Amino acid sequence: MTDALSIIPAFVLRNLSDKLYEKRKNAALEIEGIVKQLALAGEHEKISSVINLLVTEYTHSLHANQRKGGLIGLAAVTVGLTAEASQHLEKIVPPVLHAFLDQDSRVRYYACEALYNIAKIVRGEFIVYFNQIFDALCKLSADSDSNVQSATHLLDRLVKDIVTESDQFSIEEFIPLLRDRMNVLSPYVRQFLVGWITVLDSVPDIDMLGFLPDFLDGLFNMLSDSSHEIRQQADSALSEFLQEIKNSPNVDYGRMAEILVQRAASPDEFTRLTSLTWINEFVKLAGDQLVPHYADILGAILPCISDKEEKIRVVARETNEELRSIHANPAEGFDIAAILSIARRQITSEWEATRLEALHWMATLLARHRSEVITHLNDIFDSLLKALSDPSDEVVLLVLEVHACIAKDVQHFRHLVVYLIHSFQSDNMLLEKRGALIVRRLCVLLGSERVYREFSTILEGEDDLDFASIMVQALNLILLTSSELANLRELLKQSLTNPSGKDLFLSLYSSWCHSPMAILSLCLLAQAYHHASDAIQSLGEEDINVKFLVQLDKLIRLLETPIFAYMRLQLLYPDKYPWLFMVLYGLLSLLPQQSAAFKILRTRIKSTRSLAGQHYQDDWEPAQHEKFPRATERDNHDDSNMHNINFASRLRQFHHVQYLHRMHSNTSQQSSQNSASASFSQDMPISRDPR
Repeated sequence: MTDALSIIPAFVLRNLSDKLYEKRKNAALEIEGIVKQLALAGEHEKISSVINLLVTEYTHSLHANQRKGGLIGLAAVTVGLTAEASQHLEKIVPPVLHAFLDQDSRVRYYACEALYNIAKIVRGEFIVYFNQIFDALCKLSADSDSNVQSATHLLDRLVKDIVTESDQFSIEEFIPLLRDRMNVLSPYVRQFLVGWITVLDSVPDIDMLGFLPDFLDGLFNMLSDSSHEIRQQADSALSEFLQEIKNSPNVDYGRMAEILVQRAASPDEFTRLTSLTWINEFVKLAGDQLVPHYADILGAILPCISDKEEKIRVVARETNEELRSIHANPAEGFDIAAILSIARRQITSEWEATRLEALHWMATLLARHRSEVITHLNDIFDSLLKALSDPSDEVVLLVLEVHACIAKDVQHFRHLVVYLIHSFQSDNMLLEKRGALIVRRLCVLLGSERVYREFSTILEGEDDLDFASIMVQALNLILLTSSELANLRELLKQSLTNPSGKDLFLSLYSSWCHSPMAILSLCLLAQAYHHASDAIQSLGEEDINVKFLVQLDKLIRLLETPIFAYMRLQLLYPDKYPWLFMVLYGLLSLLPQQSAAFKILRTRIKSTRSLAGQHYQDDWEPAQHEKFPRATERDNHDDSNMHNINFASRLRQFHHVQYLHRMHSNTSQQSSQNSASASFSQDMPISRDPR
C-alpha cells in the first residue's frame, strides 16, 4: 500500500472519493495515465499495489463515495492496462461484482458502468467470470432503481455480444445456473432469461437444443405470466425450438415429454394448448422413442379431449388418434398395464367425451393385445362393471362392447351377467331405464340366444322371487318387442319342430315360470297353444291381481303388433288351431269387460269370426255345435310333435314355481299386517281402570 501511495498523488486519491462525479472522473483519468506508464515500463507489481489500494481502501470502504471512486478507479486501471489487463482480472472483477449487491443504488449503478468499461477492454478474456456476471445481471435486472436497470441493460447487451463472438464460452457450465434461475417469478428476470436463451440459441456453435429439457419447464411456466410481452417472448422462443426439433435428427424426446405431460394439466389455457401442440408433434416425430411414455402422454391427452377450449379439444383428439394408430409392441417397452390404469381412471371422469375415449383405448388394447390385457383383467373389470351404470347411453353401449370382447371367455361372460342381474336387483331404476338398452346391445354383440340362456339359468335359482318375476317380465318384454331379437323369436316359433328351438324353449321355460304372463307369451311364440290354455286354466284366484292384469294388458296390445302377425293369420284356420282360440277366449275371460284390452281382444275375435263365419254363430260366443277340443286333445300343430316336449312336466314345474310365489306373497302380507298391528298398538292410549 505504501508503494501505491507513492505512485498516486495524494490529491488524486482525495478527488477519487469526492462527492462530485467530475472530480472522481478526473481522478480516474489520472490513475489511467499512471497505470498506462507503469504497464509500458512493465511495472506490474506496482500496478498490483494500485489495484490493492483501490480495493481495500475504496471498494470496501464504509463510505459510498469512496466505493464509487474505487469502482471507477478499477475501470481506469483496466483501460490503462489495455491488452495486459487480463493478468490482473482476478483482482479487478470480483470487487466490482461484489458492488452489484451494494445497498446504495448509485454504487450499484457505478458497478455496472465499471464492469461495462472493463468488458469493453478485455472482451472474451472475462468469459471465465461469465456465470458470476450472469448471476449478478440477473439480480440487477429486477433492481428497484430505474437507472440501475438501464445500466444493467447496457451491460447485458455488451456481454451478449462478447459471448456470441467468443469460443471460450462453456454452455455446459452455464446451463445449471440457467436452470436454477428459470423458476424466478419476477417479470424483469424472466424477460432477462428469455433474452439470453434466444441469443444463445442463435449462436451456431452453441447447442441449446441439446440442453432444452433443462429449461423447457421454465419457458412453459412463462406462458402464463401476467405480462403479455413475456408470454409472447416465451412463446416465440418455444416456437423456434419446436421448429429446430422438427429439423434435428437427435432429440431427447423422453425428458421433454415428461415436462409436457405435466404442463398439459396447467390451469392456463394457452399453456395447455402449447404443451398439447408439442405433444402432438412429438407423437408424430418420435415414434418408438416415446413408447415408454405412452401411458403418461395418454393421461395428459384424455382430460383435454373434454377441455372447455375448442382449440385444445381439437389438438387433443388429433393427438389421441395419432397415438392410437401406432402399433407398439410390449417387447419394446409398451406398458399395457400402465395404459389400462390410465384408461380405468378416466372412465370415471366427469366428462363424457373423456370416458368414451378411455373405453376406446380399452377396446383397442383388447383387439391388439388380448392375452396381455386379460392378465390384467382384475385391475379393470370392476370399474368396467360399474361403468354400466353410466348416465350416458353412448358410454354404456361402448362399455358393453368392451365387455363383449372380454366375454369371449365363458367365466367372464357369466361374471358379467351375474353382475348385471345384481345391479338390476339393487337399482330398479337402472333396470327400468337401461335394462332394455343393455340387454339388446349384449344380444347384438354376444348373440341373443347365448345371452338369454345365461340370464335364464341364473334367474332360475334366484332366491328373491319378487325380483325374479320383475326381471323375467323385463326380459320377456324385450324378447317380444326388440328387432335385435327377431332371430330368437324365429327359433322359438320352431320349438315344436326343431331340436334347437325345443332346447331354447326349455332353457327359458324354467325361469319364465316366475311370471304367468311371461309363460303365456313364451307359449304363444312357440305356438304351444294347448299348453298355454292349460296354464291359463291353472291360474288361481290369488294369481289374478293388479300386477297380473297390467301385464295382461301389455300382452293383448302386443298381440296386435307385427310380431304376432303369424298368430293372427292362424286365426283364419280354426280347424287347424283350435287351442289358439281357447287361449284367446281364456285371456278374454280374465280381463275386466270395461278395460281397453278387453275391447281390443274382443274386436280381434269378432273380426276373425267374420272372416271364418262358417265356424261361428252370430253371437261372439263359440258356436254350440262347434266341437272344441277336449283337454286331452292337441291342435294339429302339436299332434305330430307331442314327443318333443313333456308339457305335463312343464305344467307341474309352472304350478310349483307359482305356488312358491303365492306362499311368498302370503308371508309378506302377513308380515306387513303384523307390523301394522304392532304400530297401531303402540299408538293406542293406555286404558284406565273404569273403577
